[in-house]
Amino acid sequence: MIRVLLADDEAMIRAGVRAILASDPGIEVVAEAGDGHEAVELARVHRPDVVLLDIRMPRLDGLGAAEELRRAVPDAAVVMLTTFSEDAYIARALGSGVSGFLLKSGDPRELIAGVRAVAEGAAFLSPAVARRVLDTLGGERFSRAAEARARLEPLTGREREVVALVGAGLANQEIAERLYVVEGTVKAHVSAVLGRIGLRNRVQLAILAYEAGLVPDA
Repeated sequence: MIRVLLADDEAMIRAGVRAILASDPGIEVVAEAGDGHEAVELARVHRPDVVLLDIRMPRLDGLGAAEELRRAVPDAAVVMLTTFSEDAYIARALGSGVSGFLLKSGDPRELIAGVRAVAEGAAFLSPAVARRVLDTLGGERFSRAAEARARLEPLTGREREVVALVGAGLANQEIAERLYVVEGTVKAHVSAVLGRIGLRNRVQLAILAYEAGLVPDA
């Protein structure tokens, strides 16, 4: 059972997200919060596997809550719930150690898939969110694409395959099955790549994969 804590200052949004998650028998919403401070306190009590955070909340926003959660419950995966009007917040959140981004207005099936993916250790980027992040780069898009490809140039062919599958949102076990290797080999590849190109987490690696054109712009 995947234990989820949901934080959003709008009760209607929380009710809708809870209803979607309740349709999956393997997911349980163990607590709800109306702001970032409450989310951190409830996470300490309930120790969820996944925390869904609205980016903009009173008292403590999602970015601040993500930082606090990383210290308070480091084993919990954090996913940001966002809208199309919050591109600047998304860009700032990329370095905060979150495990994924989901659109509030996205496909309900994407919400469930995202929760399951991050619970299994994967990064999950809504394709629409990934496109928005890249679009905010504006005129730098092409130079950043070239830079991304250059950063990935030293990687082996197998490592590039792993990076592409991380960008597509696959968990380690799914990547292992796709490449016919054991999960430990995938973990070793991911750790080696992160260290070699100076990234902190799988979300940053997924964005780099998008920038380099390794992931279809679906």
